Amino acid sequence: MIGFLRGNLVHKRPPLLVLEVQGVGYEIEAPMSTFYQLESLQNDVTILTHMHVREDAMLLFGFASEPERVLFKTLIKVNGVGAKMALAILSAMAVNEFCSYVDTGDIAALTRIPGVGKKTAERLQIEMRDRLKEVVSSGLLSYETTTTTFDEKGDLAPQKAAFSNTTQQSACEALVSLGYKSVQAEKMVSTVYNADLSLEEIIKRALQGVRL
Repeated sequence: MIGFLRGNLVHKRPPLLVLEVQGVGYEIEAPMSTFYQLESLQNDVTILTHMHVREDAMLLFGFASEPERVLFKTLIKVNGVGAKMALAILSAMAVNEFCSYVDTGDIAALTRIPGVGKKTAERLQIEMRDRLKEVVSSGLLSYETTTTTFDEKGDLAPQKAAFSNTTQQSACEALVSLGYKSVQAEKMVSTVYNADLSLEEIIKRALQGVRL
């Protein structure tokens, strides 16, 4: 399987990244947490990946940090939690926040994730509690916040948030792709929209507004 890809970022529109690696463009779906840590377009980008094989498709998902990838792979093992919901979870909150909510049984916090109702939140809390303890004890996951990714040499290094000119419609489309309804997404974006902000910053503020 493909563990990571390194190349030039040639397209970036949530939730899709296109990374050119030796003349081949790889389409990668990524959570907003990964977009926040990438420049608008840059060379020598390394993305950690997970290949998701279905009967009708082979999909690549990308992450800026190992904890995000580990949490994603753990989430999709839960009954009723698909890749789309896993991306929504990683986009809505940091890894350590999600772990904390699961550990303390904060169902109300989990229901603020798009597409997660009370029953799904309860199932997440029950099924993920023991799974998270296993990966944490094995050293694969930490409850600590991480804001690092790989530099051009393959070393872990802090990354700046992205700042690129985008449109209000693109922000709405990104939120819809995360599970919000169109009307809800438009309301969220209009509340925080500023023409001077990047697409990632608009989405980030919109998601933060839901969590307040």
